[in-house]
Amino acid sequence: MADDIRGDMTLSEYEFPQSRLRRRIQSSDRTPLILVACGSFSPITFLHLRMFEMAADYARFNSNFEVVGAYLSCVGDAYKKTGLVKAEHRINMCSLAVQQSSWISVDPWEALHSEYLETAKVLDHFDHEINEVIGGVETPVGKKKCRIALLAGADLIQTMGAPGVWADKDIDYILRNFGAFIVERSGTDIDEALATLQAWKDNIWVIQQLVQNDISSTKIRLFRRRDMSIRYLVPEQVVNYIEEHGLYDEDGAASSGGSSEKGKRAGESSGVAAKE
Repeated sequence: MADDIRGDMTLSEYEFPQSRLRRRIQSSDRTPLILVACGSFSPITFLHLRMFEMAADYARFNSNFEVVGAYLSCVGDAYKKTGLVKAEHRINMCSLAVQQSSWISVDPWEALHSEYLETAKVLDHFDHEINEVIGGVETPVGKKKCRIALLAGADLIQTMGAPGVWADKDIDYILRNFGAFIVERSGTDIDEALATLQAWKDNIWVIQQLVQNDISSTKIRLFRRRDMSIRYLVPEQVVNYIEEHGLYDEDGAASSGGSSEKGKRAGESSGVAAKE
C-alpha cells in the first residue's frame, strides 16, 4: 500500500512514509543504506531521479552498503529563494514524479514545518524514524541500524568547501555522523571542492556521471517563462501538474496559482548555498 502523501497535509496528520522501505537484507556483512536528497525541487527533474539510480549503482558495485530506501525531502516555505513555489506544490510534484518507483519515497516532514530546518535536523529525523522508531532492518543475524546518508550534487559539496557559507559545526556534524554521496555536475571542480574537506574524506563518496546530464530546476523555470517545452526534461505527470496550476510562467519569478514569492535564502547558520 502506498503512503498517503499530500501537499496540503498538516504536521498533525503526518506519518513517516515507510511502504517502500525494504525491511530485510540477505547479507549480514553489508550495511543497509538510506539515501536522502534534500532540496527545493522547484520543480523536480529527471536528473534528481537519476541521482538516486546512480547512487544505488555506486553503492552496489563500489561499497559495502546495500540500499534499502530513498527519500526526497523538500525544503519548507521559510526557505526564501527565487523560483520557489509553495511547498504544497513541490510535495505534490515530487509525489507524482516517484509514483511508479518501487523504492523512492517523498517525506513531507521538512516541508510541513513553518520554520526553516537545517539539513542536520532533517537527517536526524530520518535516523530517529528509521533506526529508533522502526528499529533498523532485519538481517540473517538480527536487526541492524541503517546508515543515513545525504545525496546531493557536486555544487553542494562545493559550497561546503567555500569559506563562510556553512558553519564548521554543521559540516562536521553532517559528514561525521551521516556522510554524503555526491554526484558530479558539469561546471563544478569536484577536486577543488573536496580539498578542504579531507578530514571527512572517508564519509564522502563521489559518483561520476557516465552519461552527462545538466538539467536543472533553474533551466526548467527559464523555459517556462519563455513559453518553451519542458517535456522529457521532467516527468510527464509533473509537466501536466505545472501546466494545470500555471507554475513558473511569470517573468522573473516563480508563480503559484497566480501569486509570486521572492526572498532572501535562509541558511544553515550564517548561510548556506541554495538547495535545488
